[in-house]
Amino acid sequence: MLSIVPKGTGWIEVICGSMFSGKTEELIRRIRRAQIARLHVKIYKPLIDDRYSQNHIVSHNAQRIPSIPIATPQQILEQAGDAQVIGIDEAQFFDLSLVDVCQKLADQGKRVIVAGLDQDYLGRPFEPIPQLLAVAEYITKTLAICSRCGNPANRTQRLSKDPHRVVVGAADIYEARCRHCHDISDAKESV
Repeated sequence: MLSIVPKGTGWIEVICGSMFSGKTEELIRRIRRAQIARLHVKIYKPLIDDRYSQNHIVSHNAQRIPSIPIATPQQILEQAGDAQVIGIDEAQFFDLSLVDVCQKLADQGKRVIVAGLDQDYLGRPFEPIPQLLAVAEYITKTLAICSRCGNPANRTQRLSKDPHRVVVGAADIYEARCRHCHDISDAKESV
């Protein structure tokens, strides 16, 4: 059973999956348990993610918890201080330096909980999640329900024709799809 606070060591937990699979919900659940245990918690989110709130992480089912919006992973290191538990949402919006930051935080004895998409809208690995999976002690892969057939879904279907890899949105632009129903025939990523 996973201890709620590291004893003499830190670690990295990664919660990954498609959109609408409950990643942020699970992150909030773990953070709330740490708060109930009276641990010092800090929660971060990318500045770019202002879909529901500028200073809260918010799940698609409207669960919310206060967070600190940041532009770069380095800001987490600068601000973490004596926090025992660090939560990071929407990790796919950060660059690969997030991996080094998470490693340093865990090396400092902190519990680091990271949530993010593991695949982009084309079904390709979405950095930095694959690299975080390689160094994490604990991994949780969440599945959604396919909006087409009802099977377990691990892909994110973009409904718009925007060719950029990063397009911030919710149900207005994306839906969960299974392997069979995921269709990238019209999708082309711009360079």
